[in-house]
Amino acid sequence: MPLITSSKTQPSYDVIVVGSGAAGGQTAYTCAMNGAKVLMLEAGRNYDPVKETPMFQTNGTAPLRGERTDEKPFGFYDSTVDGGWQVPGEPYTSASSAPERQFWWWRARMLGGRTNHWGRISLRNGPYDFKPYSRDGLGMDWPLNYEDVAPYYDKVEMLIGVYGGNEGLENTPVSPPGVLLPPPRARAGERLAQARAKQLGLPVIPIHRAVLSVAQDAANIPAKLHPNNPKAQRVLAEAMRARQACFWATACGRGCATKANYQSTTVHLPPALASGNLDILPNAMAREITLDAAGKANGVIYIDKTTGAEGVVKGKVVVLAASSAESVRILLNSKSARFPNGLANSSGKVGKYIMDTVGASLNGQVPLLESLPLHNEDGAGGAHVYVPWWLYQEQAAGKLDFARGYHIEFGTGRQMPGAGTSSGLEWLTGGSYGRQFKEDARRYYGSQLGFAGRGEMIPNDDSFCDLDPNVKDKWGIPVLRFHWQWSQHEIRQAAHMQKTFAGLIEAMGGKVRTPPQKDATKAIEPGGKIIHEVGGTIMGANATNSVTNQWCQTWDVKNLFISDGGPFVSNADKNPTLTIMALAWRSADYMLEEMRKGNI
Repeated sequence: MPLITSSKTQPSYDVIVVGSGAAGGQTAYTCAMNGAKVLMLEAGRNYDPVKETPMFQTNGTAPLRGERTDEKPFGFYDSTVDGGWQVPGEPYTSASSAPERQFWWWRARMLGGRTNHWGRISLRNGPYDFKPYSRDGLGMDWPLNYEDVAPYYDKVEMLIGVYGGNEGLENTPVSPPGVLLPPPRARAGERLAQARAKQLGLPVIPIHRAVLSVAQDAANIPAKLHPNNPKAQRVLAEAMRARQACFWATACGRGCATKANYQSTTVHLPPALASGNLDILPNAMAREITLDAAGKANGVIYIDKTTGAEGVVKGKVVVLAASSAESVRILLNSKSARFPNGLANSSGKVGKYIMDTVGASLNGQVPLLESLPLHNEDGAGGAHVYVPWWLYQEQAAGKLDFARGYHIEFGTGRQMPGAGTSSGLEWLTGGSYGRQFKEDARRYYGSQLGFAGRGEMIPNDDSFCDLDPNVKDKWGIPVLRFHWQWSQHEIRQAAHMQKTFAGLIEAMGGKVRTPPQKDATKAIEPGGKIIHEVGGTIMGANATNSVTNQWCQTWDVKNLFISDGGPFVSNADKNPTLTIMALAWRSADYMLEEMRKGNI
């Protein structure tokens, strides 16, 4: 069961999965490895990182030395194809023209979705993060707790390969022995920050990222993940042996031809395909979910983007894993006499409580890092260390003017140079040219650094999406309209971030390029800019105020599941992808058992 075209689909499948990223990849993997016949619909084209990743090209060989453009906002060699903030023919709209009310929606129209270019920071939500309302009376509690999800965090970390440490800090969960891979050594700038941060009370510890620092244990992990399933063990072992450890030379956002980093296209999909139980249909834009006379989901209507023709596929179970907002769009467009306001929307909560990560940043320059001896600090294509939120007790005591925390990500090192390496030096040099410019570029290369905060947003009634009543995409499908509003909690949090970053840069003996914003509303990034949007199909304890139960199963349609970030009840300061995969695996296990029992 391989990559197919519309004419090659089977009459019916056990499971139809819409989306091929973290959620879709994990769901398809779990189902296929357990014997279910799965069809995956992907709105974008096929993408093969092994063949398409520019592993060894330097930025000097790229247009504009690899710098970002409107068409390539993450740089020329970023792996994203046919996607971005704006996708031709696939618009979205905003309900307000006010700049602070805008929402940026990033879409990757390609097999594997955002897993091909994401930052791969893989942090577990902690016990506090599943019960935020119980702690401060804001937002909502999840209908499950950390202990419910922890075994699936273990499984995902072993499957995809995550490096990191186990420091045991407050609400920063540890992994069981033997689960995490060893972290790479900190770079020079990270080590300096680690030393100087102590005087500010900031804990700088190894970050968790989905990159193989060493080869996976293919001899033992498959049996742990698939007990009593010899075929799955064999298939997974072969897939793990096909992955190589990182050799610290290529930016992860390019993709990885050696499969050292996690991408759905190199980790989830190869063993799922090798099981013989997965078909993948690319260029298939899901439009709506169909129902039978009893009100059960029985298929998906899609547009074949290569021909423009409408297609229909049938299945016993349908799983939406298209990304939180895209899944909302499909549900709202799946209207019928039974569901006039959109499928699975009896609560009226489809599209409500969308969230993104709070983001703010600050850059500076540290003289101690000038004119360092030539050395390679490419590393694992991203930060090797970070600062988890450290002020839980102060927050609980009411000493801060915002309710939720953030972590700090680092941007340091003498990484692959581009045009930006030697540009933007005027604030340090006053302007130079010729030989002096070259000397300045060498002197300051690697001494400039940046810190970025990634914080928790509290869900609110003013942040949601619905269908635009007038605008449709090129295939005639109504598009999403976003309504967005940060609360003062997020705005004040962003201001706190910038002050903290300025203090850290100064503690390192450096100076900030631009002082922290005095107007806190200008410190925060636009909604959606961090590309961590979740919510819109929140889970809950009952059908009156939520869309799904704790198993990501919709209350209204028992054989319809949502396994992307849509069911998130809150958006902790931890990057959401690891939790998306853990919940998707948990949901798929439940789904398969319910199918076995004949309940769905």
